[in-house]
Amino acid sequence: MCDKDHFAESVVEYEARGLVTRRQFGVLLAAGVAMMLPEVANAQATNERDVDIKTPDGTCDAYFVYSATGAGAGVLIWPDIFGLRPAMRTMAKRLAQSGYAVLVVNPFYRVGKTTATGATPIAQMTPFRKGMSPATDMSDAKTFVAWLDAQPQVNKNRKVGVQGYCMGGPMSFHTASAVPDRIGAVATFHGGNLVAMDPTSPTSPHNLAAATKASFLIAIAENDDKSKPNDKTILKETFDKAKLSSEIEVYPAAHGWCPPDTQVYNEPAAEKAWSRLLALYGKALA
Repeated sequence: MCDKDHFAESVVEYEARGLVTRRQFGVLLAAGVAMMLPEVANAQATNERDVDIKTPDGTCDAYFVYSATGAGAGVLIWPDIFGLRPAMRTMAKRLAQSGYAVLVVNPFYRVGKTTATGATPIAQMTPFRKGMSPATDMSDAKTFVAWLDAQPQVNKNRKVGVQGYCMGGPMSFHTASAVPDRIGAVATFHGGNLVAMDPTSPTSPHNLAAATKASFLIAIAENDDKSKPNDKTILKETFDKAKLSSEIEVYPAAHGWCPPDTQVYNEPAAEKAWSRLLALYGKALA
């Protein structure tokens, strides 16, 4: 879904249906207006820092945020096509307020840093994907999970979670495949191409993920489901056959509805997805 800019047409459709709640959020963000999300109940104090992580292919810039009161389960976040930006930092910090040690990375580090927001045309972002592949996803995943495990703020007796948005969906599946003994939970939100054109291919992201030991939360955008209506059935059948816990649901929202800086951000649907994420982590990473 991320290889084309569907956001403009989605904004028109979903605004008409009353399902886009912050169409101008990207404009406000660019103007310097503070980004806000609903408050976390019993929010913990957090510490944060920018970090550079050495990988086999270079140095990845990333953001690490964690509870100030003790070690928590580690979580790796793969951003959407717009990369590491204030919206992703805000979401990571919110998760850390619930007790997790969260690393959100710049997946485009091989090319460089971006200044994108959720309002940036996708055509401007596709060149940043140069050099990325399932193999690099898995290599990076091993490095990032090992980095998390080396931090004193991460409780290494608990499994690691991984979540991805848009292109981060298959990257999350690749992460679970790369380090199956450490990943306990995988969440994808409006993930693109979770099922390959040939669903029987052993290298399809869903088949790689099914060979792991993780629990899964798969939140599908309504327009993605219309484009690929069989994917949800394939995913459910695959995970059921592997006897893996999975929650698969189509949300009445457009592709990109979760990050608060996109033009199709849908707060009610995003909050429901967030609550299901916390439920998944509360059980699978305990």
